[in-house]
Amino acid sequence: MKLKRALLIGALAIPLFLTACGGVDRGESITVVGSSALQPLVEAAGEEFSAQHLGKFINVQGGGSGTGLSQVAAGAVDIGNSDVFAEEKEGIDAAKLVDHRVAVVGITPIVNKGVGVKDITKQDLQKIFTGKITNWKELGGKNLKIVLLNRASGSGTRATFEKWALDGKESLQAQEQDSTGMVRQIVGDTPGAISYVAFSYVNDTVQALKIDGIKPVDENVISNKWTIWSYEHMYTKGEPTGLTKAFIEFILSDDTQKSIVGQLGYIPSADMQVERSVEGAVTQLKTK
Repeated sequence: MKLKRALLIGALAIPLFLTACGGVDRGESITVVGSSALQPLVEAAGEEFSAQHLGKFINVQGGGSGTGLSQVAAGAVDIGNSDVFAEEKEGIDAAKLVDHRVAVVGITPIVNKGVGVKDITKQDLQKIFTGKITNWKELGGKNLKIVLLNRASGSGTRATFEKWALDGKESLQAQEQDSTGMVRQIVGDTPGAISYVAFSYVNDTVQALKIDGIKPVDENVISNKWTIWSYEHMYTKGEPTGLTKAFIEFILSDDTQKSIVGQLGYIPSADMQVERSVEGAVTQLKTK
């Protein structure tokens, strides 16, 4: 009996001993929260990173840019994803955050495929979102009531759309959705619906609109012909260290920028022909 008890105690002690000595890898993880426009890229990069670094895990959640910025500023998460500069969000002490621009994303208005409109002037787009145009027949489309669908107030996609598509005008109060995927689904299923999403979310269930004849495609974002775009920021509270630093460096690496970033419909920051400041000033960059 004493021998059995001794063996049992010894068996229980082995895992504790190995843990203390580092022999058992319980894994290491970080949490990334925020922009749903950036979420697919971070999820894909996180999966690839974890596959290459066994025992390292990247937990990715959405919630919008406002959530990402507030959570990382509070120290509740390791990285806060945002479609807007931290300086643009009230209540955020941007001086305590470090900005890592990992990509650029174009944003386009999308409509239900039955509205009968594929091109729109910027002025008419603004009239739709401010309630001055309420039926698609006013734009040469079908006799359908326009159904507005907005992103939630904390959304960086909404802030970018209102700043660059609506020239700072606030959209009419309408139904709101947190999820970009849900926005696309509702627009695709609802006659007369219009909203806006990142290029990477456009598929054949919805119609992306040209604006003043300009197509919402990467090459027009790169040259700034299409002005509705934003940097994709990954913010850290102070300079990143450890796994957080390693993951951000992985996303910014040439391999990831050329493969995952481009394949998922984002634009590598290095491809841009212009640079835009938080104030909106655009500077032409030297072409390579």
